[in-house]
Amino acid sequence: MFTVETVAIGSEILTGQVLGTNTRWLCAQVAGMGGAVERAHIVADSTADIAEVLRSCLRRRPSSIITCGGLGPTADDMTLFAVAGALSREMTLHPEAKEWVRKRYQDLAEAGAVDSAEMTPAREKMACLPAGAEPLPNRVGAAPGVRCPAEDSEVICLPGVPAEMRGIFEESPSPLWRKRFGAAGFAMREAWTDCGDESVLAPLLHRVADEHSRVYIKS
Repeated sequence: MFTVETVAIGSEILTGQVLGTNTRWLCAQVAGMGGAVERAHIVADSTADIAEVLRSCLRRRPSSIITCGGLGPTADDMTLFAVAGALSREMTLHPEAKEWVRKRYQDLAEAGAVDSAEMTPAREKMACLPAGAEPLPNRVGAAPGVRCPAEDSEVICLPGVPAEMRGIFEESPSPLWRKRFGAAGFAMREAWTDCGDESVLAPLLHRVADEHSRVYIKS
């Protein structure tokens, strides 16, 4: 089975300022294609903490590790540096990513959305990727997504802004995964009962779960 671990990055999630809707959306997408999210992590904006979580994910060898957040131009956007550290790789300025970011800011400047199209160090930072990584097009925002193949897994880094995250996922990883999944799928059914006592339902649910190990039963 195609397995996934997600890593939501942002101190604002841990303080309760932002609701972690990206994780829920990604879990639904993976399940809907026939895969399985085995673990979902939330970690603060700390390079060391992000790298530590990524190393633990890599040891379990999921098919894919998806991070959300930390790809922008500010000092707390350190996801790609953490990925490089976890994989023991250097950070390099990626020519294709740099050209994409340059063109994006040129378009934004022409539209009056930003004052200048200059490739400042902060903007160039978004084009610095771990060695061996490839940029994924972002049609909504400025920072490209990133796919970084590892020995037994792949690390896919997506922005934290939901519209950007969903756009990149639907354009790049999702079509690739559908080819891998083939005819796999996911179905859900609800059954209503007038029993108001969960302890009465428990023996029946245990029996069904024992007979159908791949079916998740929840009351």
